Amino acid sequence: MLDAFFRIHDFLVAKASMPIRRKLMDEIDWNDRLIAIKGGRGVGKTDFLLCRAKEIEQAWREELEAAAKMKGHRKRRLQRPCLYVSMNDFYFTEHTLTQLASAFVRQGGSYLFLDQLFKYPNWSRELRRCHAKYPELHIVFCATPVMPIDEENHDLIDIVKTYNLRGFSFREYLNLQTGLRFRPYTLPEILQHHSSISREICERVKPLSYFKEYLYHGYYPSYLESSCFDAELLKTMNSQLEVDVLMIKQIDVACLHKLRKLLYILMCETPCALNVSSLSEEIGLSRATTMNYIKYLKDSRLINLLYPENKNFPMKPSKVYMHNTNLVNMNFTREATPMDLYETCFYTFVHGSHKVNATERNAMFVVDNKYYFDVREEAPLRDTIRPTAIGDLEMGRGNIIPLWLLGFLY
Repeated sequence: MLDAFFRIHDFLVAKASMPIRRKLMDEIDWNDRLIAIKGGRGVGKTDFLLCRAKEIEQAWREELEAAAKMKGHRKRRLQRPCLYVSMNDFYFTEHTLTQLASAFVRQGGSYLFLDQLFKYPNWSRELRRCHAKYPELHIVFCATPVMPIDEENHDLIDIVKTYNLRGFSFREYLNLQTGLRFRPYTLPEILQHHSSISREICERVKPLSYFKEYLYHGYYPSYLESSCFDAELLKTMNSQLEVDVLMIKQIDVACLHKLRKLLYILMCETPCALNVSSLSEEIGLSRATTMNYIKYLKDSRLINLLYPENKNFPMKPSKVYMHNTNLVNMNFTREATPMDLYETCFYTFVHGSHKVNATERNAMFVVDNKYYFDVREEAPLRDTIRPTAIGDLEMGRGNIIPLWLLGFLY
């Protein structure tokens, strides 16, 4: 029964490669029995699963080889430890995930990697059934950002551990381009020691010579494989709208044009304050529906919403950003200014691991309710009273910090 699945698994795992080791790979507790890898389209979730499967199989083969060399050691059964399965396989039109898990466990399997799970009906209920029925089985699955996980899903609320896979950080991009192995830094480390950290890095590489390229195409791993990055990213964006929003949120396909128009308007204006009434009138939707669509765009990781401190949806955000600078550059009718890119970049770098809000104080951002930040294009002649991230700066001083260095937070 599983032979066909293993043939596909072997082919995909053999081809799988991770040009750089993602930081998340070492942050996950792989002993957890149900793990969700959540991330936007194009950030490498499938490759992440396949590379983890490859690691497990390599360790398994090494264990077999070591056992075979031991004199008098009883020969072990060749039990395959892991299996990658895409849930869009036609097998699942007449069979259940529980049946697959049962067959896999009977053959001695222990790690089941599931992709395209959102296409399988009642997926959360089946995951819970497998979790309860097969205590020796570890399941790791990819999740789109709009799939209900954790507190949003009563089937999984107490059994799943969710991790977020983001696009390449500037550190990961720089390591990939140069072959170097720079480590990540915490925000307190950067705030306190940014001068010495940036000096050490700049002694080995000139980060600004890579930074502009990163802002254009460095967030998505697909730039490594695609001969036309713009076309590939456009396809990714349309999949986010047509699948992550329309299909999973069960929105009428007739509304796709209005959803696309809403995204286009935001692309033309971000970073910007949000005028919901004007947007509603322009796309021909009610104010409430427009706010819901904006939330869907945010959940699918096409845009980011900056809220005042202690505020969140359904309150109106203070500002709207594209999710990352690669998306900013997909607006071919308006050239983004350096400040558009730098503001968006700051939010992308910091909000993945920290809480970022607008503030009523005379600053652009407040991070974790205590660090007040400004973002500027060029460094001022004098030091500033608060941390200021400078886009066009290689090494800083005092409170003046190179923006690229915040790309070392992960």
